[in-house]
Amino acid sequence: MSVAIKLASPRSPSPFSLRDFLATRTTAVNRTLDQLLPAATTKPATIHRAMRYSLFAGGKRIRPALCLAAAAACGGNESDALPLACAIECIHTYSLVHDDLPAMDDDDYRRGKLTNHKVFGEGIAVLAGDALLTQAFEIAALSRSWPRYSHQAIVLELARAAGSLQLIAGQVADLEGEGKRISARQLRYIHERKTSALLCCSVRLGGMSANCTPAQLKALTDFGYHVGLAFQVIDDILDVTQTSEKLGKTAGKDTKAQKATYPSIVGLERSRKIAEQLTERAFASLKGFRGKAVALEALAEYLLRRDR
Repeated sequence: MSVAIKLASPRSPSPFSLRDFLATRTTAVNRTLDQLLPAATTKPATIHRAMRYSLFAGGKRIRPALCLAAAAACGGNESDALPLACAIECIHTYSLVHDDLPAMDDDDYRRGKLTNHKVFGEGIAVLAGDALLTQAFEIAALSRSWPRYSHQAIVLELARAAGSLQLIAGQVADLEGEGKRISARQLRYIHERKTSALLCCSVRLGGMSANCTPAQLKALTDFGYHVGLAFQVIDDILDVTQTSEKLGKTAGKDTKAQKATYPSIVGLERSRKIAEQLTERAFASLKGFRGKAVALEALAEYLLRRDR
C-alpha cells in the first residue's frame, strides 16, 4: 500500500512544539484515512457516510500521534507507521460508536457532535462500528512487514489489543460493574483493557514499524501501559469536574450510569496523585531513548495536564 504523504521529523534544531506536531500529524492521518476509506457516495452510501461521520468528527488523533511518535523515537520513518496509525484510529472510533449506543453508555454527544446513532439510527451505528473495525484489519492486511516483525505479527498485535481479552474485556467488565461496588483492583482491570490496551498497541506498532529492538519495544510497552492508565484516570476525573461543553461529550454520565470511577472509589485528590505516579513511570520508561522520544514525552505531558 502506497501512501504519498511526507511527514516532517519532530526532531529538529528548533524547540519542539506539540501543537505543531499534533496539527501536522492530524492532517496527515486525516488525509490518509480519506484515501483508505470508501468515498461517502460509494454504494451503499448510508454506511460510508456513517463511518466517515464519526471518523472525521474532530478527534484529537492521540493514538495515531503516539504511534507516529514511537516510530520517530526508534529512528524510523513516520510514513511507514502512518497506515498502522490509521488502523488504530479506525478501531478507536468503532469502539466509541458502540460505546455511545443506548445498549451501552447511551450517550447523545461525542467530540462535540451528536453521536452516530442519533444521526443515523441504532442499526446503522452498529454496522458503522462493525465496518470501521473491519476497515482497520483491511488496512493492516495491506501494510508492510519489517525484518524483526512479520506481517503476521503486525496483524496479531492489532487483533489482540482489540479482542475479547483486552479492549472488549474492558467493556464487558465495565458493563457488568455498573451499579455495583467494585474494588480499585477491579476498576484498574477495566481501565487497563478498555483504554490502556489500545494506547499501548499504538506505541508498540509505531516501534515495530521502525524495526525497533526488543529493548525498545519493552520500553514502549511500559510507556504505553502507564500513559494509557493515566489517561483513563484523568478521564474519570474530568467526568466529575468539567462541563459537557468543555469535554465535548456528556459530563457526569459515569455518575448517572452508576459506573465505578477512580474518584468514586479512592477520591479526587488520590486519583490525581495516581495519575501523576503513572505518568512518572511512563517518563522513566523513555530514559533509554536518550532524548529521541521528545514527542512521546510531550504527548504524555499533554495527556496528564488536561484541565481537571
